[in-house]
Amino acid sequence: MFWHYKAKGGDMDQWLGLLRSLAIYHNPVTLWAWRGFYREILSPGDLVFDVGAHVGTRARAMRRAGAHVVALEPQRLFTRYLRLTLPKDIVLIEAAAGKAADLAQMAVSSRHPTVSSLKAGFVTDAAEVPGFAHVRWDKTEAVRVITLDSLITEHGLPAYIKIDVEGFELEVLSGLSHAVPMISVEYLPGFQDLTLAVLERLDQLGHYQFNPVRGERGGFLWQEWRDSAALRDWLASLPADAPSGDLFARLAV
Repeated sequence: MFWHYKAKGGDMDQWLGLLRSLAIYHNPVTLWAWRGFYREILSPGDLVFDVGAHVGTRARAMRRAGAHVVALEPQRLFTRYLRLTLPKDIVLIEAAAGKAADLAQMAVSSRHPTVSSLKAGFVTDAAEVPGFAHVRWDKTEAVRVITLDSLITEHGLPAYIKIDVEGFELEVLSGLSHAVPMISVEYLPGFQDLTLAVLERLDQLGHYQFNPVRGERGGFLWQEWRDSAALRDWLASLPADAPSGDLFARLAV
């Protein structure tokens, strides 16, 4: 039903964007890598939040590790896909996370929907960043915004929060007032100022140690977790055209 509807009446660029995301993120190799990774860092029964679920790759992998998953995705096309394809025990919420409950305008790239963003100025700044020259943000979409604190009130304190929101990570963390055992945020080497602001916010929330994951490999870069000063040095060494990835932060024991 979903596929027939989109092919018949949907916007072709959006359709191509969904197919592109599925090819990149929802292939067997990527799914296998993340399933193995999350089995190592999560325990059965853990509550986790997936903020920016997109096509649900991480949500599915975390569920396979035995976690109870609450997934947030604001883009309507992707929430339609997720409603039809996610396991029914994953809680899906059509919303973004931010500093306060609101209705906001998201800049959407139909053909490259992974870089759709709520971050003010992200589209303008991206024009100067390697890897974004081919991207066109062709429309805006009104999306509901909720806070991580409100999610915690409703569902409980998670063991882990995954955040992948294209430059909006600081705003997401500004809606969180609780230290969480583990958090991951996307890093974009061409937007180091945004990542450094996120690290400052994490330092405010708790005493965290860090470890990067490059791309979709599903494995930590370092054998030992490092402090925020060491992470800042590593980030400063990255060229602007280096691959993006995830920074994992865990509360120090």
